Amino acid sequence: MSWLPLSFGAPMILWGLLALPVIWWLLRLTPPKPQAEIFPPLKILARVLRREETPQQSPWWLTLLRLLMAALVVIALAEPVFNPREKLPAEGSALALVIDNSWASAADWGKRVATAERLIGDAGSNGVPVVIAFTAEKSNAEIGPFEAAAALDRLRAAKPRPIPTDRPAVYARVAATLERLSGASVAVLADGLAANGDDAAFKTLLEKNASRLVWVTSDRLAVTGLTGADNQVDGFALTAIRAPGDPAPAQVTAGAFDDKGRRIADTTLTFAPGEATATGTMAVPFELRNDFASIALDGEHQAGAVRVLDESSKRRRVGLLSQAEADQAQPLLSPLYYIRRALQPFADLVEPSSADLADAIPQLLDQKPAMIIMADVGTIPEQVRPRLVDWVNNGGTLVRFAGPRLAAGGNDDDLLPVRLRSGERALGGALSWTTPQAVTEFPKNGPFADLSPPSEVTVSRQVLAEPTPDIVERTWATLADGTPLVTGMKKDKGTLVLFHVTPEATWSSLPISGSFVEMLRRVVQLSRNQGAAVANAEAKAVSLPPYRMIDADGLLAPPSPDARPLVPGAGPLPVTLENPPGLYGSETGVFAHNLLNAASTFAPLARPQISLPVTTIPYAFDESENLKGPLVAVALLLMVLDTLAVFWMGGLLSRRPRRAAATTAAAAVVIVLGGLFGHADLARADDSKPGDAQAIEDISKTRIAYVITGEPGVDSISRAGLEGLTRFLVEKTALEPGPPAGVDIAKDELSFFPLIYWPIDATAPMPSQAAIARIDAYMQQGGTVLFDTRDQFSNGIGADAASPATERLRDILANLNVPPLEPVPSDHVLTKSFFILPEFPGRFNGSPLWVEASLDASNTENRPVRVGDGVSPIMITANDFAGAWAVDENGDPLLPTVPPDPMQRVYALRAGVNIMMYMLTGNYKSDQVHVPVLLERLGQ
Repeated sequence: MSWLPLSFGAPMILWGLLALPVIWWLLRLTPPKPQAEIFPPLKILARVLRREETPQQSPWWLTLLRLLMAALVVIALAEPVFNPREKLPAEGSALALVIDNSWASAADWGKRVATAERLIGDAGSNGVPVVIAFTAEKSNAEIGPFEAAAALDRLRAAKPRPIPTDRPAVYARVAATLERLSGASVAVLADGLAANGDDAAFKTLLEKNASRLVWVTSDRLAVTGLTGADNQVDGFALTAIRAPGDPAPAQVTAGAFDDKGRRIADTTLTFAPGEATATGTMAVPFELRNDFASIALDGEHQAGAVRVLDESSKRRRVGLLSQAEADQAQPLLSPLYYIRRALQPFADLVEPSSADLADAIPQLLDQKPAMIIMADVGTIPEQVRPRLVDWVNNGGTLVRFAGPRLAAGGNDDDLLPVRLRSGERALGGALSWTTPQAVTEFPKNGPFADLSPPSEVTVSRQVLAEPTPDIVERTWATLADGTPLVTGMKKDKGTLVLFHVTPEATWSSLPISGSFVEMLRRVVQLSRNQGAAVANAEAKAVSLPPYRMIDADGLLAPPSPDARPLVPGAGPLPVTLENPPGLYGSETGVFAHNLLNAASTFAPLARPQISLPVTTIPYAFDESENLKGPLVAVALLLMVLDTLAVFWMGGLLSRRPRRAAATTAAAAVVIVLGGLFGHADLARADDSKPGDAQAIEDISKTRIAYVITGEPGVDSISRAGLEGLTRFLVEKTALEPGPPAGVDIAKDELSFFPLIYWPIDATAPMPSQAAIARIDAYMQQGGTVLFDTRDQFSNGIGADAASPATERLRDILANLNVPPLEPVPSDHVLTKSFFILPEFPGRFNGSPLWVEASLDASNTENRPVRVGDGVSPIMITANDFAGAWAVDENGDPLLPTVPPDPMQRVYALRAGVNIMMYMLTGNYKSDQVHVPVLLERLGQ
C-alpha cells in the first residue's frame, strides 16, 4: 500500500486506527482531580459521595492529546516513508555491479556510490549475493560474490582513479564469474565516456548468463577536459574539449599555477553552440609563463581538467649574435636566417642593437638569456670575455657555429668544447679526393640519441677537432667518416656546444633540413637547469620515479603505492594505474605525463543493443526518509506533556509557598488599583529626584572611590590604580566590586563608599572649608579616607622639613577631627585580615601606614589584635598605592616600582586587599582572631 509522497512498509497496522473511538470513550471516564473545600464538612462529604457515583469526563484537550499520541504510535508501527523510491530490480541468482571508477566519475562519485548502495540494499533484502567490480582497478582484484554487507564495505572503500577504464578486461572477469551464477541481473554504472573495445566488452558480459540489464548513467556527459597547453610566442595557447553535439554555448575559466600552488594567470575559453573544442590564450610575459607548473579548469574536479607542465613547456630567451652584415636582398644567405626560423616557435629571440662584439655581448648578457648562439664569431674581445665565461660557468648555454672567422680565430678552451685544427676541411671540391659526407647514427651519450639520422643531409665543408682521449665523449653527431659534426661538453653549471658547419646552407644542407630544428630544440632544452636531467634521462631511456601525481579530483598529491617508474618515449604514453598522470623525475628535473593529449576526444557511451530486459535509472541520492523515528519521538513528547498535564490537574505543580502567593496577590492588587486611579496617581507616585539614578548605581555594588584633585595626570593614575586593585580583588577574593568612582568632595554624596582614596598633590587647589567639613562628617559616620602623599623619597609626615605634599596634608588635617595616629602595629588586624603582611608597600617602600592608635592595647597577651571594635577612620601613607596598583587595558603595570622588584607590586596589591577586607568586615576579623581566647575563657 503506497501513495505519493508517502508509503508504508506495514500498511495492515493502520487498521489499528479504528480503535481510536474506543480509546476516546475510555479516556472520557477519567476520575476528577482532588479538590480542596471549605467548611461545612457535611457539604464536602455529600459532594464527594455524589461524584464517586458519577465519574467525571476528562477535559477535551487532554482527550485529544491522548488520541493524537495513540494515532502517532499506530502510524509509526506501520513504517511510513516520505518520498518513497521505487524498488530497483535486484533479483535473480545474483546481482553483478560493474562500476566505472575512472577519472570521469570523480566529479559526482558520491551520487554514484549512493545509487550503488540502493542496488546492494535491495539485493540484500532479497537475499541475493552481489558481484562487484571496478573498471579502473587492478585486474586481479577480488570481485565476489559477496554478501550484501561485505559488498557495501567494498563499495565504500573504493574511490575514483585518475585513469581511463579498462572495460574489456574487467567485463571478461565478471562474465567468467557469472558462469556459475546463471540468470543474474547485471547493473552497469558507467562514467558516460565511450572507449575502444566497448562493443566487444558488452557482448562478453551480457550475451551468456545475464537475465536483466540495469543501465545507470547520467543525463548528459558534462565533463570538460584540457588537451593542450603550448607555450607560444605571444602566450600560452590552451585547448579544451567537451562532448560533441551540445547545443548550448559554454565558457570555462582556466587558471595557471606555480610550483607552490599559487594562481598567477587565467583566461577564458568559449565553446560555440554545437562545438566540442574551445581555445584560448594566456597572454602573459614569457618570464611569468616559465613559472607555470600546472594549468587547470575552474569547477572541474577531475584529472582530465588538469595539465602539469615540465621543462618542454617553458620557453627560453635565446640571444643571437653574428659578425656578418645582414643582406636584405638575400636573406637566405644571412647566418641567422635558418636559426631564427628554427627557434622562433619555442624560444624568445633577442639580438643586440650593435654589431661591435664589445657592445653586443654585454647587451645580450644584460637581458639574461638562457642560451646564446654565435654564428661564425671569431675571437671574443678581451674586455667582455671574462663576463661571458662567468655566464657559461653559472649555467648559460653557449652554441657556436663554424665559419671562416671561427676557423681563423684559433682555439679557446673556455668557450669551445673541443680544440680545433687550423683552417677548415673541404670535401668534394675540385682539389679534394673525398666526396661530401652524410650524417651517421647519433651517439647514445648525446641529446640527439633518439633521433633518426637525416639521410638527405650532406656536409661539404667543416672545421675539424683535434683528436683527444675525450673526443668520443664530447661528440654528439658524427659524419660517415667518423669526424664530429656537433660536439658539446658541460662546463661547471653551463654547456658549450659547437656545430662544425655554418648556420647557412653553404657548408652543408643541415640548416635546411627538419633535423636542424629538432637538434636546436634539444639544445634549448639543455639550456635549462632543470631540463638537463630529464633530457639526459630521455636520451638514455632511463625510467623516472613518480614525483607528484594528479589524483582523481585534479589535485597534485604524493605518489600512491601503486605508482611505478615511467620510461619516457616517443609519442603519447598510456595512462595506467602503475603510471598515473603527474610528474615523474625529481626536484632536479621532471617529465609531465598528462591524462589527455592533443588527439583526445569525448564520445558519449551508447547503451548496448541487446534482447535482454533493460531498466534505465539515473544517478541520484536516496531522498526517501523513514518517518518511524520522528513519529515515535513526537509520541514520546506528547507522553511527557500528558504526564505534566496530569500533575497539573492533580495540583502538584500549583503548590507554592503562601508567602509567594500572598506577594503575587498583593502585586496584582497594586496593579489593578494603579489602573483604576489612572495617570494622575501614577504621576503623583513618581517623586524621583535628580541624582537618584546615580545613587542607585552607587549602592548597587561595592565601589572604591578616589578624590578628583583636578590634576589630569594624578586623577588618571588614581582611576587606573583602583581598577587594578578591583581586578585583583575579583581574582583573589569573593568580593566583586563595581568600577571605581571619582568623587567631588564638595558636592557628591560620600556615604555610598566604604573607602575614599585621596592622593595629595601640592599643585591641586586647596579644598574649601565646606568640603573638608563634609569629609569630617564622612569619617565620623564610619567612612575611611586613605591619604597618600606619594612622597616617600621626600621628607615624611613627621619630619621637620616636610615635602610640599606633606605640607598640604597638614593643612587639610588641621581642619579635621583627627584621632591619635600610629604606624600599623605588627599585631593589628590589618596585618592579617586576608593576607599575612608585615608591611604595606606601594610603588615605594619604606613609609609606614598610619592608622588610628589603640589606647587600650597594653595587655597584648589577652588582646592579641589591636582595635577590636570599628575601623580606623583615617589612614596615611607616602608609598603611592595607586601607582603600584595602576594597570592599562591589557592588565599590564603602568608605572615601575622603586626599587624595580616584581614582588613589591604583588605585596602592594595584597596590602590593598587587606585594607578592603578590613574596611568591609569591621570587627568581624578581630573577633575571629579572638576565638581561641574566648573558647579558653568559656572552658571549652
